Amino acid sequence: MPEGGPVDLVAVYFTSDKEGWVAGDNGYLAKTSDGGRTWEKYPLNTTEDINEIYFRNDKDGYLVAGRKMFITKDAGRSWNETNIFRQGMFRPLIPEFLSIRFADRKRGIVVGSLLRQTKNDLIVVDSLVMRTDDGGDTWNRIIMPTKTELFHLDYNGSSHAWIVGDNGVILATTDSGRTWVKQNSNTTNALYNVDFRDDNEGYAVGGKGTILRTENGGLTWTRVITTFPETLMRVDFADDKNGWIVGHKGSILRSSDKGRTWVKQESRTTGHLYGLFMAKRYGWAVGAKGVIVGYER
Repeated sequence: MPEGGPVDLVAVYFTSDKEGWVAGDNGYLAKTSDGGRTWEKYPLNTTEDINEIYFRNDKDGYLVAGRKMFITKDAGRSWNETNIFRQGMFRPLIPEFLSIRFADRKRGIVVGSLLRQTKNDLIVVDSLVMRTDDGGDTWNRIIMPTKTELFHLDYNGSSHAWIVGDNGVILATTDSGRTWVKQNSNTTNALYNVDFRDDNEGYAVGGKGTILRTENGGLTWTRVITTFPETLMRVDFADDKNGWIVGHKGSILRSSDKGRTWVKQESRTTGHLYGLFMAKRYGWAVGAKGVIVGYER
């Protein structure tokens, strides 16, 4: 467990079998340089919850934390806050960013929602998608065909990308995020994560054990029937055949047949698992109260 826990960890990303990051609530960020044996906390100087870590290559990485984004250009030795939007741009609404991906060195997308503060709560009033063409120096808002909260996106190549969100929303682009169309997910359950292997084979997971797969880029999505009722938070395929899913109550599922069937794995935890990173020979899941679970082939 990283020093400074037990905060909930929601994000994990490894750039090699030795170098990796975990992040979560209250701006918690920690790094390992020895394959997860020891973890060192990084002082990010924010109390915003970190929702995602993403590295475009070994050196260039991004963190999205509430309304903030941090960038590293030196493999995480230093993280600097960057402005995605101009001050007052969304006022009186509050932006929250949940996921970020880059197609290449220049083109990237960040997704989330716009929130309104009520007396007791924050409520989602619109989706939020921002796009950059200059490596993240400037961002422009893209108006979407939905007002739903958007949780996660995945790129394949430089032009194709998919976004999933609340109420079973799936959106797709073939022009690197300039325009988006809705796809039919055949579910109203929230979809928290999407992973595409190529322009055709993709997977999405979400509430009430929802697992969806497509073989034609999302033109049709098929529900995979399983007996797992728990909310599923992340799906990640290490290669064309082998995929993993993590979710609530320590759920870890594995498929070795392109996601057609799934088998429950022993996770040794009953806490919720929120984050997942899989490579061919190793993998990591993170979750509630600082839990970190490692996998070695």
